[in-house]
Amino acid sequence: MDGEITPEEVERLLDEGADVRVVDIRSPGAFARGHIPGSVNVPMPQLTGRVAELSGSERIVTVCPHGQASVQAASLIKSFEGTADATVESMAGGITSWEGAIESGDGAVDAAEGASDDGPQSPF
Repeated sequence: MDGEITPEEVERLLDEGADVRVVDIRSPGAFARGHIPGSVNVPMPQLTGRVAELSGSERIVTVCPHGQASVQAASLIKSFEGTADATVESMAGGITSWEGAIESGDGAVDAAEGASDDGPQSPF
């Protein structure tokens, strides 16, 4: 893992169109209730089996409810051969610290208020 990144920096990168993959490790239900626009849902229990989907990414940011489980997810992603050259960071504070737009499962985009969630506990 290459450290943590602030939600504000993630928002800036996305606004600038940077080549960054935001990986939300929360449950599918939590993801559907609200997530960072453009993020992909790879629930923590599925991460080891799906990490190859992230191969070739230049920069990866992991997101969880409060910024704790995403640290372990970022470490796991960074250890995978196909992502070893990528910059892999955990978003500090998790989705509860995100103040940017939130997209729901129906595609609606709203303010981030109320985006709290029941995401995964770290299995480590």
